[in-house]
Amino acid sequence: MNGLLWAQLMAVVRLEIRKTFFARRGLWIYLLALAPVALFTAGAIAERHFRGVQHEAPAAGRLLTQQEMESVHSGMTREQVIDNLGEPLSARTRSRTKFNDEGGKIRVEEEILRYSGRDRDLTLILNDGKVNGIISNSRMTFGQKSYVFAGVFQFFFIRLAVFFGCLGIFMNLFRGEMLDKSLHYYLLSPIRREILLAGKYLAGVLAATVIFTLSTALQLIAAFSTFDSNAISRYLYQEHGISHMAAYLGVTALACIGYGSVFLAAGLLFRNPIIPAAVVLIWEAANPLLPAILKKFSVIYYLKSLCPVQIPLDPGMPPLFAMLVSNGDPISAYLAVLGLLGLSVVVLWSSSLKVRRLEINYTTE
Repeated sequence: MNGLLWAQLMAVVRLEIRKTFFARRGLWIYLLALAPVALFTAGAIAERHFRGVQHEAPAAGRLLTQQEMESVHSGMTREQVIDNLGEPLSARTRSRTKFNDEGGKIRVEEEILRYSGRDRDLTLILNDGKVNGIISNSRMTFGQKSYVFAGVFQFFFIRLAVFFGCLGIFMNLFRGEMLDKSLHYYLLSPIRREILLAGKYLAGVLAATVIFTLSTALQLIAAFSTFDSNAISRYLYQEHGISHMAAYLGVTALACIGYGSVFLAAGLLFRNPIIPAAVVLIWEAANPLLPAILKKFSVIYYLKSLCPVQIPLDPGMPPLFAMLVSNGDPISAYLAVLGLLGLSVVVLWSSSLKVRRLEINYTTE
């Protein structure tokens, strides 16, 4: 009997995984997952264009002092710059179009010299061997970039992208088939309703986990691609970078498990997804304000405790953001994982009670 139940479960998973990955109504989910990837990729392209590859410690040359950076001014010759600052970390030439005094277009050759200080990069633009432009930018360290990634991950990716992505995937597992008038094929087949529920849920979890963990991995690659190989190696093997990346992937997978169970249950109880989505979204956002016992009935409560980088609270941070990022009652990673899985099991068990009594009337759907 157990072999038969397992075969039925796998059959449902195979059928549902294909529909979940290639459903036309779910194409927006892929765009949602790619949005933060596009954000970090665009930022990386802009940083490489204006600053080149970032070195936390220059591989060549030396670190300039603030006084040396301020000593450079427009009109200095290339020789004067070299005498004052030494050889640049990098030098390249480019050709660009400019307008002359008569309004005509002319091509000019520019040389770009790059220097580094302890916390800033200095870029000099030379025309005809003289300094014509000076760009001084703060250099983002791995620690600063980690905080930026953590902010995007917690504010946007988990709370919005994964949240609404799971809403689109799991709400449609039952509700979508009711709208397509195809659910009765499952209900008339000789299969236990609990097996049908479990198969659909597993297929949804597999699809959501693949889509959003792949997005997380691509975000990490894009976010840190502006650093040189030595800085990346030091971050991965000496500054717990591998464990941080594994934690982000794990948090993403657990978010799919937790939100998936909630929205699968909502798909069985509600016809309109807007109502449960709004209620759950408000409940998750209000988690820091809830009593301790009620916090445990929120997915974000466990996810925030598992995030490897906690965002520091800045005094000037808007109150709404400060509320969302605050985690005044963190728990251990072990308890957070068990708590989230336990919450998902309870929600799925409640859903199994509903699916046993499920009856459909397409005229009312």
